[in-house]
Amino acid sequence: MDIDIFSELLVPVIGGLGVFMLGLEFMSDGINNLAANKMRAWLAKLAGTPIKGLAAGTVITGVLQSSTAMTVMVVGLVNAGVVGLRPAISVIMGANIGTTLGNGLIALPLGPLGLISAGIFALLYVFSRSDRTRNIALAIIGFSLIFYGLNLLTGGLKPLRNMPEVMETISSLSAATYSGLAVCVLTAAGITAMIHSSSATIGIVMGLGAAGILDWQTAVAFSLGADLGTTITSWMASLNLSKNAKRAAYAHISFNFIGVAIMFPLFFLSMDILQWAMGLFGMEVGKAIIVDGKETFPLVPVAVGLYSIGFNIFNTAVLFPFIGVFDRVLSRIGASREDEEDYAVPRYLAKEAQSRFDTGVAAVSKELARYTEGAGLLLASARGNEKVLKNSAEHELALNTLNQEIRAYTAGLFNNNLTMQQANLAASLIEEEDFCASLTQNLSQISRRVERQLFSDNGKIIVSAILDMVEDAVKKGPQGVYLPQAHASQILALRERALQPEQKLSWDERGAILTLLGSAERAFNLVQRISEERQSVSRELGSDTNKPATSQPASGMLANPL
Repeated sequence: MDIDIFSELLVPVIGGLGVFMLGLEFMSDGINNLAANKMRAWLAKLAGTPIKGLAAGTVITGVLQSSTAMTVMVVGLVNAGVVGLRPAISVIMGANIGTTLGNGLIALPLGPLGLISAGIFALLYVFSRSDRTRNIALAIIGFSLIFYGLNLLTGGLKPLRNMPEVMETISSLSAATYSGLAVCVLTAAGITAMIHSSSATIGIVMGLGAAGILDWQTAVAFSLGADLGTTITSWMASLNLSKNAKRAAYAHISFNFIGVAIMFPLFFLSMDILQWAMGLFGMEVGKAIIVDGKETFPLVPVAVGLYSIGFNIFNTAVLFPFIGVFDRVLSRIGASREDEEDYAVPRYLAKEAQSRFDTGVAAVSKELARYTEGAGLLLASARGNEKVLKNSAEHELALNTLNQEIRAYTAGLFNNNLTMQQANLAASLIEEEDFCASLTQNLSQISRRVERQLFSDNGKIIVSAILDMVEDAVKKGPQGVYLPQAHASQILALRERALQPEQKLSWDERGAILTLLGSAERAFNLVQRISEERQSVSRELGSDTNKPATSQPASGMLANPL
């Protein structure tokens, strides 16, 4: 049988694939324009615990219909310190489930309706003047084009069955044995890694299966490989980000790889289960139907969609109880071999300690002292001391993450059984956390201003004196006097020195130094406020927490409370 390769094969296949992927893009853009910021805010708010993270990841990805976009969003939130590593792992698990819901919808035989639906909403998009209406229309246009493109693709692939040389090549891709299964999985992973979309890969596989080019079992095996390939985007997104962001990407990779490794030896058993489940509803997955004189296999896309959903739910059910293990193992990844401490990972915030108020308070107090010590290291960056701190930006992100962990841990101490004194102490710890976070931001500003400005030799001497004052204050605390007042004369002397003509400083140098002096004053105020907060409510467990702790001068790292 002669085939017009251009009109019967290339036009519908390339056109259908293009329309399908354009539909994915339109739907993603429409939904992102409509709700991406809200989704990001909801995710940051909801992903506080593993259970909430799993639910948020499933629902939000189900709406956005892109596990890749969702995972990149999670990596970004972890990088910003908004979401901790443990809840991020559960969000990524939920994202894998959420994206399969779209795969199930793609399997529905709605192709002929896709074009008319896209046309109707295209008119609405063109003539509407409301951004909200246009974004809704764009999302529906994309959704409709997905079905129409898949329908074109399926029709265009059918003639391949009459080309022996093509069928001979494709027949080598068969998941009838474990070696063949491995080839199919790796091939699908490679395709997905190149096009950065597991949904697109699964759409192509559905088209090949519906056209009879791939048998249904091989098509399902390709969907398994798509879960591996989709991890490449989150890994690429994390390359230049913080250690914790990289760990979130590694969580996505390890979760998918472990899931596929578990399912690999169970694959043929799962095929029997899939056939049995579909048979309960009278569906025979390999049954052909004649359409326009050609065989088609409409239940193969259904099988692929159902298997994709079932696999990701099964994978999550198996691995969800081990989120704590993922967290502990991934937290060790990227740790420096030169004993450089990773401040993104809490040292004292053990779950067991949180079960009792006294041990929980002790844990928070120790972690806060460690956090403040880490904040002081930002000044080492301003001095260019790479031995103390190699990457100030990454260190600041780590401190932001640690602050979120401390805040969440402290909030977990609140319950209805607390006495007024205990509630007052917990509230004081949260106040202290806020001042510590402000101090970190202030020290980061000082560090960045010193790094950005080019100083002359005379300017460097003045800047070094400012850094000495701030570093001493952060390390030692108020030392029995009101800190800003104690340094007032030094600040005034340095200001006058910067303004002296004989210093030969440029005006931009003078402006930078005056700004640094203002930042130093704010740092003194914050150090003083942190110390006063620690003394306003006793940190001595078991004492009367309504009484001020003591009027004795603070000492040590901001008067370490415990």
